[in-house]
Amino acid sequence: MLRKQTKKIRIQTKRKLRKLTELFDQEPKQIGLPPGTLVYTGEKEKEPVNISLIEYDQSTLTEKNIEDISEILLSKENEKISWITVDGVHDIQLMEKLQNYFNIHPLAMEDIVHTTQRPKAEEYQDKLFIVVRMFVYDEENHDLKNEQVSFILGKNYLITFLEDPGDVFNPVRDRIRKDGTKIRNNGADFLAYSLIDSIVDSYFHILEKLGEEIEELEDRLVVQPTREDLQAVHHMRRNMILLRKSVWPLREVIAHLQRNEHEVINQSTQIYLRDVYDHIIQIIDTIESYRDMIVGMLDVYLSSTSNKLNEVMKVLTIISTLFIPLTFLAGVYGMNFHYFPELEMKWMYPWGFWTVSLLISFGMILFFKRKKWF
Repeated sequence: MLRKQTKKIRIQTKRKLRKLTELFDQEPKQIGLPPGTLVYTGEKEKEPVNISLIEYDQSTLTEKNIEDISEILLSKENEKISWITVDGVHDIQLMEKLQNYFNIHPLAMEDIVHTTQRPKAEEYQDKLFIVVRMFVYDEENHDLKNEQVSFILGKNYLITFLEDPGDVFNPVRDRIRKDGTKIRNNGADFLAYSLIDSIVDSYFHILEKLGEEIEELEDRLVVQPTREDLQAVHHMRRNMILLRKSVWPLREVIAHLQRNEHEVINQSTQIYLRDVYDHIIQIIDTIESYRDMIVGMLDVYLSSTSNKLNEVMKVLTIISTLFIPLTFLAGVYGMNFHYFPELEMKWMYPWGFWTVSLLISFGMILFFKRKKWF
């Protein structure tokens, strides 16, 4: 039974370590491939690729799902702002078509299909390449799901690449659909800022959920700690590490976009990037606080289990101590002496022996209570 439990714990630990490293583990590529070769490293090869297009300016708005790639190719020539969303980056032929038409650098496209990149920002002539990690909190399994979001920002267009359908950009889409909003009156750089800001805002929501779980877990650890609670502590610690590895590089990305001048980012948008930077600093402070709390939970767990063990040992010690004088009396009266005056007394056993035993036990209990041993 002990071997089975040990094997089960070992398997669970390996799975958690595998999940912990899967975010930034670089899977081995084929040796000898030249730089810029497109090799998809994700796990969504069987998923269909969905492409949507939103074109807008101050007065007009067009939304449509793209069935033929040629419909996207015409959008580059428009003066309107074009937001192209590609859900699924495993279709290498489609990625090559987009790369050729929008003149995306081969190294940038290589990073797009290699979906384990850390957040970063790179400049390529007349466009910017930005990578951000997007998280979704699974409340049922109490786990974080992460996904790479890649941006290609041009003068009048923005292309977002996601591995799975579904994102946190619906509030931005709602703002685009309304007339007179700032996003309708600004360029593609403001759209990119709005999408990054939505991702950062989603971090606040995730941290709020994690904070509630940390408080509940801390209460359980103080009252009645269990092995499942210890596993939950390690699980939360892993989630915090994943968030930290995504948010810290993102701070440098926003600082880079804010400091450096680029032709596709207007100066007016840099002011809003400063606000995103402040939000990231708040998120980092919250993550560090939660990490300290989780580390403290391990001490709370060890202290609680130690106190519980001490209480058990105290009770067992008291019981053993109570039986010491009784054992002595039983030993005395169990010896084979011929002359025992008490043996001839009729009421010696019910009144003598048990009265003495109860008086000794009662006296010891009063002594323990006075010493506050229990």
